[in-house]
Amino acid sequence: MKKQSENSAIGRREFLAATSGLLAAAVPGGEMLAHAASYDNPTPGASAARPAGNLRKIPIGVFDPVYDHLSLDAMLDKVTALGLEAMEIGTGGYPNNRHCPLDDLVNDRAKAKAWVKKFEDRGIRVATLSCHGNPIHPDPQHAQKDIDTFRKTVLLAEILDVKVIVGFSGCPGGTPQDTQPNWITYRWPPEYAKMQDWQWKEKIVPYWKDAAKYAREHGIKRLAFEMHPNFAVYNPRTLMKLREAVGEEIGANCDLSHLFWQGCDPVEVIHFLGKQGAIFHAHMKDTVFFPENVNKYGVLNFAFETNELDLASETFRAVGYGHGAGLWKSIVKAYMDVGFEGILSIENEDPILAGEVGVERAAYVLKNVRKELLGE
Repeated sequence: MKKQSENSAIGRREFLAATSGLLAAAVPGGEMLAHAASYDNPTPGASAARPAGNLRKIPIGVFDPVYDHLSLDAMLDKVTALGLEAMEIGTGGYPNNRHCPLDDLVNDRAKAKAWVKKFEDRGIRVATLSCHGNPIHPDPQHAQKDIDTFRKTVLLAEILDVKVIVGFSGCPGGTPQDTQPNWITYRWPPEYAKMQDWQWKEKIVPYWKDAAKYAREHGIKRLAFEMHPNFAVYNPRTLMKLREAVGEEIGANCDLSHLFWQGCDPVEVIHFLGKQGAIFHAHMKDTVFFPENVNKYGVLNFAFETNELDLASETFRAVGYGHGAGLWKSIVKAYMDVGFEGILSIENEDPILAGEVGVERAAYVLKNVRKELLGE
């Protein structure tokens, strides 16, 4: 990326102050965003971490579906221009695998090596492969497709020496007769407790014991589950429940955007999971709340599109546009404190700062808080 002249450069405080005003006018509850994007108004309770020489510089990367409209080479040019250091690449499942021809690469080791060399030549590390599917879906065809994708992803990770595979735990039906998943979070009336017990005993644990064994046999010892609504693993407690049942191959893709609205403290979550060596990957994505709607409707009222925002309680935002940069500084510091060995992977699903612009804004915030923490 060409370096800006001193006359055209804009400092982070000026940049965030300028953009926050525009954003505040764009969405309901927008007054929150001016605070969220400000370095001078850190979130109450956020630690004012001082630079420390022993903190590890965690690489900042991006998850590739945001660039699905681009070829592989064009995407790599964009990522290089942003100064990002790593990537998370989707291989199939719910996101597309626009940039990773999984079958071709698994079947031809030379093609796989040539593919990854494109990243390496630009100084970008393929840090994780992601297959976000539902391998325990009650529809056998759906489940088998995602099982096959997972197994091929394991084989590709082995070829490329990628140590982490990211995905979902999946969600089965509530009975052997169900044809669609049944996400159960509340164990009353008693038939729901019975269904949930059946799910874990008959579907969730047996499948992942077998899948973890397969991964381990191919040198993959880190399966990073995104704690996501509509799947069996949706919070730190359910993640640890599966880890305890299956083994230490099970860990977190710590996507805090799904935990903010559940009332989790992000720094506490990182410390809790990190001290047990259970964080393998980290999605960088924010969530903004609209208090007037939260007060009326509660938090189970999420919006994904801009035309839903008027009645929404919350939606995804780029990093720094839901919670203040002071909190994100504490979050990055927490990852450093627990010895996190993965990457900070930007996933942009912001309906306002859509596409590449959201990646750019998130990268700007993350790079600056990292610099401050490292005293650079």
